[in-house]
Amino acid sequence: MISIFWVIVAGATPLTEVKGAIPLGIAMGYTAFESFLFSLLGNLLMVPLLLLFLRPVFIILKKNDWIKNIITRIELRTLKKSKRYWKYSLFGLFLLVAIPLPGTGVYTGCLAASLLDIRYKYSFPIVTIGAITSAFLIYGVSAHIFGF
Repeated sequence: MISIFWVIVAGATPLTEVKGAIPLGIAMGYTAFESFLFSLLGNLLMVPLLLLFLRPVFIILKKNDWIKNIITRIELRTLKKSKRYWKYSLFGLFLLVAIPLPGTGVYTGCLAASLLDIRYKYSFPIVTIGAITSAFLIYGVSAHIFGF
């Protein structure tokens, strides 16, 4: 039961998300589908929190000069990364979240949506569908590699 918790936490963590959580769950003895479900749960729990609180937290953190530089670098890197996708509008946001590459995913997508002022009612479903798509892609690869 505790190992389920770690798969959910890995799915909710920015560096691993579902890309690392699904293989982690499989390594812990869960089936690819169970790993898919637990990691996706952790990943999706973050979407509303990130979309609602990223921008206000960044505004507060920017009041500190030392942290302001870090936040500015994060914003610039995210905008640079999302620029390629943004020409496709909301479909671009979907691609930014759905394509399981390093530096893409729920955190990058939510940050991009916040920085580009995409309203919650549009960004939430797009990021959610992108996260599910990414999880399905990782699930498919993991299930094939591990023979499930």
